[in-house]
Amino acid sequence: MTAPTPSALPAGPPPGRTRRRRNRDAPVAWVLLAPALAGIVAFLALPILVVAWISLTRWNLLAPPTFVGLDNWVRVLTEPTFGHSMLVTVLFVAMVIPTQTGLGLLMAVLLSRGLPGSAFFRVVYVVPWICAPLALGVVWKWIFAPYGGALNALLGTSVEWLTSPALALPAVAAVSIWSQVGYVTLFFLAGLAAIPGQLLEAAALDGAGAWQTFWRIKLPLLGPTTFFVLVTGVIASFQAFDHIYALTPDGGPQGATDVIAARIYLDAFGSGAFDLGRAAVMALCLFAVLVVVTVLQQRFFARRVTYDLS
Repeated sequence: MTAPTPSALPAGPPPGRTRRRRNRDAPVAWVLLAPALAGIVAFLALPILVVAWISLTRWNLLAPPTFVGLDNWVRVLTEPTFGHSMLVTVLFVAMVIPTQTGLGLLMAVLLSRGLPGSAFFRVVYVVPWICAPLALGVVWKWIFAPYGGALNALLGTSVEWLTSPALALPAVAAVSIWSQVGYVTLFFLAGLAAIPGQLLEAAALDGAGAWQTFWRIKLPLLGPTTFFVLVTGVIASFQAFDHIYALTPDGGPQGATDVIAARIYLDAFGSGAFDLGRAAVMALCLFAVLVVVTVLQQRFFARRVTYDLS
């Protein structure tokens, strides 16, 4: 049988008809997208514009706002308080993200083996994540109490966990890791379950050991999961507030736990400050930092992540 000639092949629709169909379908597409676009405008774009306007005013929630131009920006960017809070936040993120990601991956690998009690531990790991962070902060404040606290009673010593400038930040970071590691574990478990069994069987037939299989097959195929966990984890860590405020109000000893989210709250509503303009400037700076960090993460993982698991 001879191959059909080009003239015998079915021709596609003419360009004019395709363009008319596209123009006819466009209104329907916009109607279907309208609810999502309305949500983006109402809950993302509009609040950003409102915060940007507040950053140009002096407002204490009692008197009418007064336009001051860039005075708030100059104050925030020239005073050491904002820089100190950003440095503390970066240190907090550097403690939390590598630890909770590594522990989450380790626990996911162990749970994926189906050992006895795996179902029970899957539930136990998630419980801290679904609990209220402020309530967890109150519980951990009792655990860290220097006198009568559970941790010091267990260790048989008296350590000032939350009032020592050297220990306060690692202590609140440990609580954050404890509360978030179950979340990370669940996503890594889902990623491991999505890896085709044929690949693992082929590796076993080729003589690959458990470590080689993990390093050369499982870990590369967990790239999308790792990317998602890191992006969401970094954003959550930069915005951490509830349990930190419950454990160490007013920035902790000598400002050791004065993370940026807590500083925004304290400047806006705490200690009688009610300086919403200054808080708005710091909120916009935090937003810009998160955008830059997320873009850098996306650039880093763009060529290192494969979504084809076949």
